[in-house]
Amino acid sequence: MPVALQIILPVLTLLAGLAVAFPLGIRYRKNVAEKEIASAEEEARRIVNEAIKSSENKKREALIEAKDEIHRNRQEAEREIKDRRAELQKQERRLQQKEENYDKKLDNLERKEEQLSEKHRVADEAREEIALIKRSQMEMLEKLSGFSSEEAKVYLIKNVESEVTHEMAMKIKDIEERFKDDADQKAREIISLAIQKVASDYVSEATVSVVHLPNDEMKGRIIGREGRNIRALETLTGVDLIIDDTPEAITLSSFDPVRREIARLSLEKLIVDGRIHPTRIEEVVEKSKREIETIIRAEGERATFETGVHGIHPELVKLLGRMKYRTSYGQNVLQHSIEVSLLCGLMASELGIDPLLAKRAGLLHDLGKAIDHEVEGSHVAIGVDLARKYKENNEVLHAIQAHHGDVEAKTIIASLVQAADAISAARPGARRENLENYIKRLEKLEELASSFEGVDKSFAIQAGREIRIMVKPEAVNDDRMILLARELAKKIEADLEYPGQIKVHLIREIRHIEYAK
Repeated sequence: MPVALQIILPVLTLLAGLAVAFPLGIRYRKNVAEKEIASAEEEARRIVNEAIKSSENKKREALIEAKDEIHRNRQEAEREIKDRRAELQKQERRLQQKEENYDKKLDNLERKEEQLSEKHRVADEAREEIALIKRSQMEMLEKLSGFSSEEAKVYLIKNVESEVTHEMAMKIKDIEERFKDDADQKAREIISLAIQKVASDYVSEATVSVVHLPNDEMKGRIIGREGRNIRALETLTGVDLIIDDTPEAITLSSFDPVRREIARLSLEKLIVDGRIHPTRIEEVVEKSKREIETIIRAEGERATFETGVHGIHPELVKLLGRMKYRTSYGQNVLQHSIEVSLLCGLMASELGIDPLLAKRAGLLHDLGKAIDHEVEGSHVAIGVDLARKYKENNEVLHAIQAHHGDVEAKTIIASLVQAADAISAARPGARRENLENYIKRLEKLEELASSFEGVDKSFAIQAGREIRIMVKPEAVNDDRMILLARELAKKIEADLEYPGQIKVHLIREIRHIEYAK
């Protein structure tokens, strides 16, 4: 077989196979494509159906939710409407109650008006009846007395005038006695100030100090050889040293409390030191003077600090400190000034005026008592001069000048200083008398009260400023007590001498006791 045939034959066979297979392949692909199209259409229909079903389900769910929401909103609206209706019903009931209350009140007012009108009518009738009775009684009185109404008025006026004249006379007498008492008190104050400035034997209670010694041998050392030590001490301090038989004690006497304090301090230092001779005495006295000056300055500053009064001139502060060593009727003048200052501040605050200015005037009111007797004049005049010298306020100057009534008080602060000064000085225990005279006066006061008939017991209290009397209830009735108190007061005024006034206090007590068996 030729080669060309061998080559052509397979090719022809291949071509024939291809010619047969091509139509078959086309038909196969067409079938496959149709199946895929049918499957796709089926899938599409399925998806569409599912979408339709899903949309219907969602629509149904949305409708259900919408219906639920509408139902909830309707319920809330109904509940709100119900609450509002209930609130409106409450308000309506409340308004109805108020209207009912107003109606009741209106009815009550109308009834009260009717009752008031009736009372007015009755009162008018009673007034007319009283007027008729009064006229008839006046006519009857005129007939019985033989006086007309005008004549009776003249008669009564004459009687009243005589009674008033008697009362005026009694009042004038009472005022005169009060002025007499004030004059006696003023005299005592002047005498006490004079005693403070000038030494005398009969005022030793206020002008002596006692220094205690470790032993009696120390007296000889203080006297020294031929008395040179005691002479040196007396010369340097201006104080009298009284050395007597009193064991282990030396008495210092001087009218000046500052000098007496310097001497006391110096003597105590010399006793402790043991070296007692004129040179050492001079050194110790000088040192004591410096210490006293320091104490005086510190006491003045303490007074200004306690009272809250600042801006005072340093020299006035020193003078305030010197008042620590001054007394009036036994009352420390510095402590008295502090007390007056605080009282003035309190009263000024209550009255709504400047408390600082009031306290300043109270603190400086007794400034003149800090000066020794070498300066002439009353402590009021000296205090005014000192305050004016150191540029104090004019109101303070006037308060100092008026605090004892030397001039009329023209300001409230001056009146406050007067009142506070009297309060501090009159406080029980602030100022003392001679103990023996004081006890005698109290005993005499009780004896005088007990001498009256009907008095059971009597007690002098409040430092002799009050007498409390227990009367016998069967012997003295209530009316008799008034007369007894007046008689006792007059008897005390006539027979006793005393500062200020004495309160007569009568007590009548009745007791009934039974026993339950």
